[in-house]
Amino acid sequence: MEYLTLNNGTRMPLVGFGTFMLGGEACTNAVAAAIRGGYRMIDTAEAYGNEKEVGEGIRQSGIDRRELFLVTKVNFKSYEHAEQTVLQSLADLQTDYLDLLLLHWPFANYYAAWRGLEKLYADGKVRAIGVSNFEPDQLLDLIAYHKIVPAVDQIESNPCFQQPQAVAFCQKEGIVPEAWGPLGKGKDLGEPLLLELAAKYEKTPAQIVLRWHLQRGLTVIPKSVHPERQRQNLDVWDFTLEEADMEKMCTLDTGKSKRGYPAEFRFDGGM
Repeated sequence: MEYLTLNNGTRMPLVGFGTFMLGGEACTNAVAAAIRGGYRMIDTAEAYGNEKEVGEGIRQSGIDRRELFLVTKVNFKSYEHAEQTVLQSLADLQTDYLDLLLLHWPFANYYAAWRGLEKLYADGKVRAIGVSNFEPDQLLDLIAYHKIVPAVDQIESNPCFQQPQAVAFCQKEGIVPEAWGPLGKGKDLGEPLLLELAAKYEKTPAQIVLRWHLQRGLTVIPKSVHPERQRQNLDVWDFTLEEADMEKMCTLDTGKSKRGYPAEFRFDGGM
């Protein structure tokens, strides 16, 4: 595994294991298998409803907790009592600290929530704090009125929705952009360009996409319950995409998000 250093000096793996939409025994087994297979960053969230299963998967993996980089997120419904929510997350995850704690959405009273995260950081309960789904203007607002600059902004980024402006802003401010949904939808991996590059580099389309993210300076959290695909998603260190091929990848960007907002923040018109 390769690592980068966050803006507070904390080391973070470049590739992690995502757990969105995983639950029950399948989640526990997938997490345990991913860790045994070499993953050292595990990403979950209060809103996923699977922190207990993730914690059990970590326990069953048999890997020392200190070797792992554990990430969870506070849901916007909990922003008024973020500290208490995180203490419950710690209990569910069977750990006494988090490596990275994020605010999940730029909704509700994220000022109060960020102050709660700053206190948890000062108290040593978390090693780094950051955000998820924050746009550049929201990041500017947060930075201007608080002590700690977010270490990470976890955003949707994939070949068909690349978010170059958001990525560039984060990097300018010393914030690591992390791609959730890095592979896009399953059908995206059938893009002719990805198939062409996969043949050229003798890799899978998913490996091409993950390597593209890494060369752009993003970290990634792909998800799979299949051990072979988990292994493939880690096997991205033995090749480099040529600059011309990186430029070709830019042509896939449609500028259209695939994400869905939480139900409470959907409006008529399809947002």
